[in-house]
Amino acid sequence: MASRKDLPASPYTLEGVTRACKILHVFEDDRKAFSLTEVAEGAGLERTVCFRLLRTLEEQGLLRRSDRGRYASNVRILSGKRFRIGYASQTNDSFCSALVQGLRWAAESRPIDLIEVENRYSVKVALKNAQHLVSRGVDLAIEFQTYERIGAKVAQFFDEAQIPLIAVEIPHPNALFLGIDNQRAGVVGGKALLKAAQAHWDGACDEMLFLDLEIAGSLPHMRLSSAQNVLRNGVHKECVLTHLDSRGEFVRSFELTRRHLQLVPKRRTLVMGINDYAVLGALRAFEEAGRNNMCLAVSYGGGPEARRELRLGSTRLVATVAFFPEKYGENLVRLALDILSKRTTPPAVYMPVQLLTRKNVSDFYPNDTLTGSSAGNASTSILRK
Repeated sequence: MASRKDLPASPYTLEGVTRACKILHVFEDDRKAFSLTEVAEGAGLERTVCFRLLRTLEEQGLLRRSDRGRYASNVRILSGKRFRIGYASQTNDSFCSALVQGLRWAAESRPIDLIEVENRYSVKVALKNAQHLVSRGVDLAIEFQTYERIGAKVAQFFDEAQIPLIAVEIPHPNALFLGIDNQRAGVVGGKALLKAAQAHWDGACDEMLFLDLEIAGSLPHMRLSSAQNVLRNGVHKECVLTHLDSRGEFVRSFELTRRHLQLVPKRRTLVMGINDYAVLGALRAFEEAGRNNMCLAVSYGGGPEARRELRLGSTRLVATVAFFPEKYGENLVRLALDILSKRTTPPAVYMPVQLLTRKNVSDFYPNDTLTGSSAGNASTSILRK
C-alpha cells in the first residue's frame, strides 16, 4: 500500500497545508524536539518557508518551542497501521491491576488493539497463553510471568513466530526487559532498614529474616541480597540469617513466620521480603506472637496494602520501596511502538523506585484515602512483584 507521501496530489490539495503536514510528520516520535535545520531537512523544505510554518504551528498551539529554540509537538501523529499487541498479565493483584490499567490507558490513545490474557500464576497457563497469543497473530507480545524456568520456552514460542517480546520484571531470552533495577532497590531498602535499626536498637539486631521468592530466579532475589549486604556491613553485631521461601504470598509468609517464631526465642529481628504481601504476612505473625516490638521491616512494591500499613500508628513497617506500576503502561507502549517502527531500543529499561515512609507516602499517593485503599484483601491475594 502506498504511503501518504507517495499518493498523488488531488486538485483540491492546498500546498500550504501540505507543507505544514510534512512538518508535523517530522514529529511522529512525539518525545523528541527538533531544531529548525532538522525540521527543514526532515520535511524537505527551504529553511525560510519552514521557519514561517513552524512559527504558525506554534501560534496555533500544535507545536511548542523551548528556550533553546528547539520545537516539540503538542499533538500525537498516528500512523496508518494499527498494531495488535498481546499482554499476558501475571495475575489480578493490586500491582498487576495497576499495571494493566495504565497499559490500557496508554494503548487507547495509540493505534493499538490490546489482546489480554492472564497467566494466573501458573506454569501451564503461561505456556498456553503464549501459544494463544502467537495463534492470534499479534505484532508484539508483552509477558509478565514469574517462573524463571519457563522463560526460555515462552520466549521460544514468540521467537519462532518472529514476534518481538518485552519481558516485565523477569528476563526472558531475546526479549527487551522492562522492570526495576533490583540491586539499586535492594540498597535503598537496606539503608532504610539499617537506619531504623540504628534509631530503635542502636544499630544492633539478633536476626535478619528474609522472605524469598525462589521461583523468580536470581534477578528479583538481588533486591534481598543487596539489602542483606548493606545490613551486614552496618549492624554492630553478628545476626542470625534466616531465609523463608514465602513465594511472595501473604498467607504462606504468615504461616512460615508463625512456625519460625514458635521455634526461636524472642529476638530483635529485621524483616525484609520480596514484596509487600510477604512482609505484611510476617508482621501479622509477629503481632499474633506478641512480638510486635521485636521487629522492624521494609517491603518492596509500594502497593495500596503497604501504603495503608504505613499510615497505621502501631506499624513496624519502616518503609516500602515503591515501583509505581501505574506508570509501566506508558513506557511499555512507547517501547512497543519503537520496536514495531524499527527504532533503536535499549536492551533494558529500568523504572524509577522511591522509598515511601509514613512522612512522605501522602505526597506521592494523596488520593489513597479517597479510593479506600485497604490491606483487607492481603490474606487472599497473591502479589508476584
